[in-house]
Amino acid sequence: METTNLASEIKALEQELHEKKNRLMELRKSVPRKEVKNYQFLDSTNQKKSLLELFGEKEELIMIQNMGKSCSYCTMWADGFNGVYHHLTEKAAFVVATPDIPEVQDAFAAERRWQFPMVSTAGTTFKEDLGFLKNGVQYPGVSTFQKDESGAIFHVADAPFGPGDDFCSVWYLFDLLPSGSNNFHPTKKMNKNADYQLTNNIAVQVTNSAAAVDFYTNTLGMTKVTQGKTDTKLQIGGQNFYIEESSANNVFFELAVKDFQEAKQELLAKGCTITNTFHEKSMMFSDPYGLHFHLFERV
Repeated sequence: METTNLASEIKALEQELHEKKNRLMELRKSVPRKEVKNYQFLDSTNQKKSLLELFGEKEELIMIQNMGKSCSYCTMWADGFNGVYHHLTEKAAFVVATPDIPEVQDAFAAERRWQFPMVSTAGTTFKEDLGFLKNGVQYPGVSTFQKDESGAIFHVADAPFGPGDDFCSVWYLFDLLPSGSNNFHPTKKMNKNADYQLTNNIAVQVTNSAAAVDFYTNTLGMTKVTQGKTDTKLQIGGQNFYIEESSANNVFFELAVKDFQEAKQELLAKGCTITNTFHEKSMMFSDPYGLHFHLFERV
């Protein structure tokens, strides 16, 4: 009898929470919308990108107010968004905004294997204007926007992020454990066996880059991201492919490490060779077994 009563109470409370959450969302979206200026950002490739441009072909935009690389909690939230990014973009544009400079964003996103676009809010009042920067302190959360036919942008709603919220699934899963989320603190290290972290960048050397790019885009369905002097960046499923003109026909993976000099000495001692040097903390290697890779020290 007691078990039956508990089950009934749980079900009733779940229904009450569901109704209150729906009411909360209704209230958030009922706040009068305010037109905002067309903020100017830099994307992770250091290119200028306006708030309006972030919408792309969508009329609605979800913008994550991420605190940046230094926050392991924000990193965990972003890891979760990465898995559902392709679902989110069926409905609206999706962008993660951090105060990190573009170079840091680009390297960190590659290490985390994130596929969503990012913009840097450094040098703007964007976070402060929306209430996610107060007295010099960053706060995490999400903002949504809508644009009209004239290109005017309206701020729709905000929600804060924090342990136990609806935006990170790990908390509810932990809540079902006897220990709950006690003593849990997210870590940013993905490879638990060593310091070498595989990024989502792959360089492919080909003898006819123009034909290769045509094949990869028009046949395999990759998207052309940028066209550089020496290579073309393509993307599919969050994986970046850099197509480079060369007679070598090699494929290079990419690894990030915390201490480049220590990793370099270890690799050389294991029979690896340096095939190209960009600078003292960024080099190309070949191992004795056929693998080629770029190694760099994470920022």
